[in-house]
Amino acid sequence: MTVQTSRRSGGRAARFSARTAPLADHLRPVRAGLSGGQYSPLTDAGVARIHQAALAALSEIGLANAPASGIAAMTAAGAVLGDDGRLRFPAALVEDTIARANRSVTLCGRDARHDLHLSGSRVHYGTAGAAVHMVDVDGRTYRDSTVQDLHDAARIADRLDNIHFVQRPMVCRDIPDNREMDLNTIYACCAGTTKHVGTSFTEVAFARDALEMLHIIAGGEDAWRARPFVSNSNCFVVPPMKFATESCEVMETCIRGGMPVLLLSAGQAGATAPASIAGAIVQAVAECLAGLVYVNAIAPGHPAIFGTWPFVSDLRTGAMSGGSGEQALLTAGCAQMHRHYALPGGAAAGIADAKLPDMQAGWEQMCSNVMAGLSGLNMVYEAAGMHASLLGFCHESLILGDDLIGQALRCLRGIEVSEDSVSLEVMRATCIGGPGHYLGSDQTLALMQTDYVYPTLGDRTSPKEWLERDRPDLLQRATALKTRILSQPSAARFDAVTEAALRARYTIHLPV
Repeated sequence: MTVQTSRRSGGRAARFSARTAPLADHLRPVRAGLSGGQYSPLTDAGVARIHQAALAALSEIGLANAPASGIAAMTAAGAVLGDDGRLRFPAALVEDTIARANRSVTLCGRDARHDLHLSGSRVHYGTAGAAVHMVDVDGRTYRDSTVQDLHDAARIADRLDNIHFVQRPMVCRDIPDNREMDLNTIYACCAGTTKHVGTSFTEVAFARDALEMLHIIAGGEDAWRARPFVSNSNCFVVPPMKFATESCEVMETCIRGGMPVLLLSAGQAGATAPASIAGAIVQAVAECLAGLVYVNAIAPGHPAIFGTWPFVSDLRTGAMSGGSGEQALLTAGCAQMHRHYALPGGAAAGIADAKLPDMQAGWEQMCSNVMAGLSGLNMVYEAAGMHASLLGFCHESLILGDDLIGQALRCLRGIEVSEDSVSLEVMRATCIGGPGHYLGSDQTLALMQTDYVYPTLGDRTSPKEWLERDRPDLLQRATALKTRILSQPSAARFDAVTEAALRARYTIHLPV
């Protein structure tokens, strides 16, 4: 059989590659919540040593700068305030907290079909960050990010199957007032997607205002508390080993308001965390364990995500290097520690140091996204769209990231081995009196739907077909898809009554 004949024989199968109807969730090749944990960069002895080192750091070094309310809550739970003002945490207190912490957290979407169930090694990919620039791929330039850019990012993410949540990926630099920026961030995200949203707050008063806004969106405080669809990304520590006083006060307000929290420790190896990969993990684990004690001292069992986010430095310059192999290892090692504690966890992956969606961005984003998923990271933050070591965000890269994450999820799903999948009977029927190939077999046609992932924009045509199609450009196709998505009304926009209530109560910068 010639190659040409083989291609013709594949024509029938190719017609089935585009699904004509949505598959039931359990039949989809990739989906939110697939189980990872196949990859473990740390040995069992390494995990145990990191845990013991984190306990030692908490009991011997402790953390400084806790607010008075936090000191009261944590000392009542068993922490010890030293004469030097540092809170220290006995090992027994930490281990008791780990044992009674919430091990199964659900992050709700406004639409229940987007709920994320965080437990074990279930993996979810989404956006995050605080980029201050937008990447203009046409002009190959950077400009300040705006609230419209943020809203558009949420609208795009809402349409992408492999982006499971939308944590605010950029700052609205066109809104100089911090209160209005915080509130418009929530509005822009929630008006753009019904997936779970994550955000942060500058001050305690702004968090209170935001909770009131969320009550309006939800249809009342009781409805909000039953299904909180926004979580607080909280940098409660300033590494190394200091509480961020104002952020801690915001966190307390969010906890009391029924909002899930991401305990985010973001040290930079070689700068605000030890340069060794193991040492950076130790510090991040210690800081997040302190945060876990803090949360559970205020509200036992409150939904909290163990957010070890250590970043890598390029030690030649001290600049952040989010797209490095070392970053991928850091994230995977943190995920393994989350598995060790059986706590819902999150970390950063998918960051590109590259300034544009190019080959460098592709290898940087794929490396850490695959390793994070294979390590069983519950929440893979910053997984798509991030460039210039988190300084820039790109809508086209977000769209391309959906394809990339689809392939990462397929790697994560692994290889199912069963009586049917070993295919002995199919081999027998094909080789003995059969056609001598598998292109038109029932098994092939069935597995095309359930076992294979097809990129939306990635090009798999032959060079001849590529030329016949006028050499389609990947970025141009991503821009075209972005334009199509944004030309359609947002399915997440609020009803007229809710919209009117929000605009009467708050200064909304997006047009109706």
